[in-house]
Amino acid sequence: MIDYAPAGDWLAAYGAARETFDGDGWVALFTDDAEYHEDPFGAPLVGHNALRAYLLEAATSQRDVEFTVERHWVSGATVLAAWHATFVRRASGRLVRIAGFLTAEVAPDGRVSRFREWWQVAPDEEG
Repeated sequence: MIDYAPAGDWLAAYGAARETFDGDGWVALFTDDAEYHEDPFGAPLVGHNALRAYLLEAATSQRDVEFTVERHWVSGATVLAAWHATFVRRASGRLVRIAGFLTAEVAPDGRVSRFREWWQVAPDEEG
């Protein structure tokens, strides 16, 4: 069970770690054996080492990340949130905009044990 305010705090910490590529802060949000599903059809990332590698790989290709939660909801031990993100691709300098939705199943200790997200990249506005 998680309440609305702690869920908002978790989402804020998630966003801050994502924006700054803070590997320690990032993995602290998840249980040791957490599953992270970036793609509903692919295999999840599992555990702190995989989660840290995922974030640090993003740091090699992205800069100026901004992550914003539009709205969140809580149902029992599950947090649901609509979010937006932007970042600049390091190689091309191109701005990327993404809209997404996530679910996070929260363990009794307040860390997330299963995370799922669905997202869509905005169409190229240059035509």
